[in-house]
Amino acid sequence: MPLCIERVRNHEQDLLWDVLMREYHYLGYRKMVGCRLKYLAFSGQRVIAAVGWRAAALKLETRDCFIGWSREQRKANIGRIANNNRMLILPWIQVKSLVSYLLSRNIKLLVGDWEAVYGQKLLLLETFVDGTRFLGTSYKASNWIHLGQTKGYTKRGAGYVYHGHLKEVYLYVVNRRFRRILSCQQRPLSQRSAETERREGERQMVFGIEDWDPEVFPGMELNEEDMKFMAEELMRFHQQFSGYYGRLEQRRLGLAYLRGLFTGLKRKTAEGIALLLLGQKGVRSLQDFISTYHWDREGMLGEYQRQLAATISSEEGMINVDSSEFVKKGRESVGVGRQYCGTRGKVENCQSGVFVGYSGEKGYGLIDCQLYLPKPWFTEAYSERWNKCHIPDDVEFRTKVQIAAGLIKKITESGLFRAKWLGCDATFGASKAFLDEMGKSYWYFAQVNSATLVWTEKPEINARAYTYRGNRRIKLEALSEPLAVASAASAQPLKLVKLGEGTKGPIVGEVAAIRVWEVRKGLPGEQRWLFIRRNANGEMKYALSNAPADIPLEQLIRASTLRWPIEQCFQEGKQQLGMNQYEHRSWQGWHRHMLFVFMAQLFLFKLRHMFKKKHQL
Repeated sequence: MPLCIERVRNHEQDLLWDVLMREYHYLGYRKMVGCRLKYLAFSGQRVIAAVGWRAAALKLETRDCFIGWSREQRKANIGRIANNNRMLILPWIQVKSLVSYLLSRNIKLLVGDWEAVYGQKLLLLETFVDGTRFLGTSYKASNWIHLGQTKGYTKRGAGYVYHGHLKEVYLYVVNRRFRRILSCQQRPLSQRSAETERREGERQMVFGIEDWDPEVFPGMELNEEDMKFMAEELMRFHQQFSGYYGRLEQRRLGLAYLRGLFTGLKRKTAEGIALLLLGQKGVRSLQDFISTYHWDREGMLGEYQRQLAATISSEEGMINVDSSEFVKKGRESVGVGRQYCGTRGKVENCQSGVFVGYSGEKGYGLIDCQLYLPKPWFTEAYSERWNKCHIPDDVEFRTKVQIAAGLIKKITESGLFRAKWLGCDATFGASKAFLDEMGKSYWYFAQVNSATLVWTEKPEINARAYTYRGNRRIKLEALSEPLAVASAASAQPLKLVKLGEGTKGPIVGEVAAIRVWEVRKGLPGEQRWLFIRRNANGEMKYALSNAPADIPLEQLIRASTLRWPIEQCFQEGKQQLGMNQYEHRSWQGWHRHMLFVFMAQLFLFKLRHMFKKKHQL
């Protein structure tokens, strides 16, 4: 059926055009002011597309240099350029090359209509393409020329403000003699490079909002000079990860997201960050940047891990594994369900992630993580939610212990983090298979719960008589009565020791370490260290370790303190950096958000060291 393009001439068509843009164009509908023409494309009686044209941008360096006109010439002739500000093919229309065909047809109509309505003979046409969404293929196929990028500024009142939405600039030459008609000659762009312009825009965004949250920087009294120093360092830090973004525009979005984690926002969501740093137009872009845009998270994670390892890795360090939960109200977020929530100490509707961290004498940080998917998410009842959350097809059900083992295996094989110890909480310490596997590469320090059973003396088994010899002779069926961990504390006096230095002074506790035998399927297993600690509030903590029998107590005490930093990472992340304040429902969004929190923590760690040196000079 032949296609027909008509200029919008009556109220009914004008309303239809507005509704189509509002419903189906990704930018929505905004009332056009000044010179404007609207068109509808039909296939028979059926509308298939809508196109909009308006007055050209008043100032546009790439275009103005290409034309070569002066300020006075531009002012006198700006009406001879029209801007293609909307091009919409309705989503149910799937015809190859339709956009370029409609553009060619529409331009022929536009030239005559523009002169008839506004008395100006068009010389050129311009348009801006969002490079994060489109490649501009249809414009190129229609002989439009790609000139470069906008600078990311928009007119507001009497001046211009930076919004950072860089767009690709395309120009179409209507009359090839346009320079002779205008009496001008093409000139080169200014000597300021696109990189310089981009960095200036980023600097304005970072410097322009002076709301660094003081709660994020405990013990650091920040003056104006310090805030400028932080902003410069943040840009320098973020630049090291810029090679992993898919497009230039994503660098600005990544910097905004990272910068937003240091603000005083009550909820550091993508929407809140965008409204503060990028404006209303940046909300959708920042949300899509985290959830759907194509960029290399794995490559960026590797770069982060290399930087973290170079900063804190040491021979006596500890790799830590722990889970952390994130309470959620709805049911649509990836991996959400009723499960045990450590944050609340009870079963809650939440998400749960497995995290691997590192701690040593130089510092601590989180290395990697993976979201845990409960078993119901692998049933047919969850298939629709599975698709909506964009969970990769190759994700299979794994317990938290299995996830931890896989993450640690990758970290070990990378060789980045030197470590003698591996620490874990009772969730992982309860798995003998996990501890056996970790024990091949590390000395583990595994927390266990108070119901764990051990022997303080190894019994001798007489299989024929079903008895063992030790303190008592009992039948094999009575081997369910070895010494409980809870009573082992009385086997050796607890010793009051200094465990470390806290922000409010020394941290002390009562500790003891005794040699015990594990219970493996009711029989004695390997001999291990049982480390017992009683905190100031009377709470008892227990841990098993495969460290050598001759290890000094001081080293076990030190290992116990290396377990704390991963909890500190969770606390700092949730209280200061929005670790638990995301609103991303997808698998990719969750993992990307956590990576930015990791990066924010590393930046803070480096910043504290820089300030310490800076103020010592």
